Amino acid sequence: MPNIPSEQTWGLPKGSDQFVEAFARGLAVIRAFGPGHQALTLSEVAERTGLTPAGARRLLYTLVTLGYARNDERRFSLTPAVLELGYAYLSSLSWRDIARHAVEEFMRDTGEICTVSVLDGTDVVYVARAEMPSPLSRRLGVGERLPTHATSSGHVLLAGASAAEREAFLARAPFERHTQHTLVEAAALRRAIDEAAAAGYAVASEQLELGICGLAVPIKDERGRVVAALTTSLNLARHEREEIPGRFCGRLRETAAQIGKALG
Repeated sequence: MPNIPSEQTWGLPKGSDQFVEAFARGLAVIRAFGPGHQALTLSEVAERTGLTPAGARRLLYTLVTLGYARNDERRFSLTPAVLELGYAYLSSLSWRDIARHAVEEFMRDTGEICTVSVLDGTDVVYVARAEMPSPLSRRLGVGERLPTHATSSGHVLLAGASAAEREAFLARAPFERHTQHTLVEAAALRRAIDEAAAAGYAVASEQLELGICGLAVPIKDERGRVVAALTTSLNLARHEREEIPGRFCGRLRETAAQIGKALG
């Protein structure tokens, strides 16, 4: 349960004319939602915040009216509009801070690796990376380089590059083969790049490392230009290749949009 002050105490001065208790209660309602508590009934919100049911009802329906929450079959949940409340903070952060916070949140929510990378010559370079501590951790960090042609992030970044930049890259073919699945010829890699551009995401299954599938989406600035790629790398022993886009693409896109809007 989140650390939310009760309705009776709030942990703040009750008599101060600088403290708006109704506003504090509204923030407590928003904070009641989170991992494992994405959808709550009115009584659950009241219990988690220490509010009376009547007080919780008024605040919840205020959030619904303003578009920050929805009500579906007597259960309430937050909407993406709540992200607007954090954009002012995110916009004050540096590019690396924004990326680091975003990938760490994705990692906590999904338990999977998440990275932000940019294109640098024939490589993609990590500018942020988050991974659950594990004996099997790959221990790659910020600044690490991976080959563009063999990664989903590389395919997404090439899809967002200019035609001249793509052709200059493809002219370097044939590329190094890392596994039997690596795309080493220009024609095959061009098809993968075109598919990424059409779909809005790229999948690179076992192209760099056997047993690992990468899924990447573009991060775009306020002008719609692709400035980076957001990627999750998934172990095929735990995930079916065909199910990966449907399971993770939406969450990746939400995170990428959050980063892009904050940068804008």
